Amino acid sequence: MSDSLAPESPTVRAFDATVTRVDGRSVTLDETYFYPEGGGQPADRGVLGGVDVEHVRTNADGAVVHDLASDPDVGVGDEVTGVVDDDFRTYCMRAHTASHVLYGAGRRIFDDLGYGGFDISPEKVRVDFETSTEVDDDALVELERLVNRAVWDSREVSWEEISVAEARDREEIAFNVKTEEGVFAESETVRVVSIDGWDWAACGGTHVSDTVEIGPVEVLGRSNPGEGLTRVEFAVGPSAIDRRAAVRTSAYEAARALGTNLDGLGESAAGTAAAREELESELVDLKSEVLRSRLADFETVERDGLTWNVGVVSGFDANEVGEAAKEARDGADVDVFVAVGESDAPFVVVASTGDAAAGEVVAEVTDEFGGGGGGGPMFAQGGGLGAPADEVLAYVRD
Repeated sequence: MSDSLAPESPTVRAFDATVTRVDGRSVTLDETYFYPEGGGQPADRGVLGGVDVEHVRTNADGAVVHDLASDPDVGVGDEVTGVVDDDFRTYCMRAHTASHVLYGAGRRIFDDLGYGGFDISPEKVRVDFETSTEVDDDALVELERLVNRAVWDSREVSWEEISVAEARDREEIAFNVKTEEGVFAESETVRVVSIDGWDWAACGGTHVSDTVEIGPVEVLGRSNPGEGLTRVEFAVGPSAIDRRAAVRTSAYEAARALGTNLDGLGESAAGTAAAREELESELVDLKSEVLRSRLADFETVERDGLTWNVGVVSGFDANEVGEAAKEARDGADVDVFVAVGESDAPFVVVASTGDAAAGEVVAEVTDEFGGGGGGGPMFAQGGGLGAPADEVLAYVRD
């Protein structure tokens, strides 16, 4: 990927090198242990020649370029000291290796597994899986359990260069086609990172030498970034510890609110949800009964030789009133049923047997009071009326 020595010697934090090119704030060295951004791993931070390194990248010629925060006081041929930020490099090593462990866990629970992408940010890491398996909540729990077990098992992490042909022949080697495919086209060899008995992947990043160095891993959630992909995000190290503490705190709060302990939290939550669903169903039935009762008390008037039931309702939305009006029309000996909804923006609902077109009645009301609406001969509704419900009702009655 470049002439960076970081992947092969990821524990090196300070080194001396010779300047081979200076272009403003951009410096190239004869060798470097800074990792350039690529393959989903961010560039190293640090100091070069006493100046902060803002970014590290690979140019078109394959050389590593160090972009500094200010003009360096060095020239071609000078020897400079580079110091890689230890905290950030260590985090990237742990996070990158954790992504491989996560993929290894995915091998054990997903079908038709493929590598669809990878990225490290300071707060979290993501891995995109290509799989036909549904990645549900149970899968996330199992992923997290397997990853942390692999960390606990202290599996050796190693890397080696092998021929591309051999890599292609070894079915266990995962290829991240988003980041590595282009490299293979121009090289006869590929770097393979192996986690003993767990995972094998073509990768040019920096890694720890043992999974135990990764520390705690906390799965944060999942999303769907594209067709056929499932994105799993997780935290590593201190952010994982903080996340786990936050989740634990929430679990304790929920258990206290439900009057149980953590072991009984799931059962209590399920029982509470079932009770709530039952109460909501009862509430819907009660509201419907109240609405039917109010419509049954509507005034009956004769208009144009037809029997009309008209009245005002409040506390219900237009759709609720509409369904109830249809039932009332079908269950009563009336020709037209008109309900005016009392709210900040009054509405009118008309259910008719068809002898008086419901849509025409709504059109008359909206022509008189503004708003809009529509419908057919047997049902129509309008909203946004610019008058109180009682005034609209009086207009319809008369």
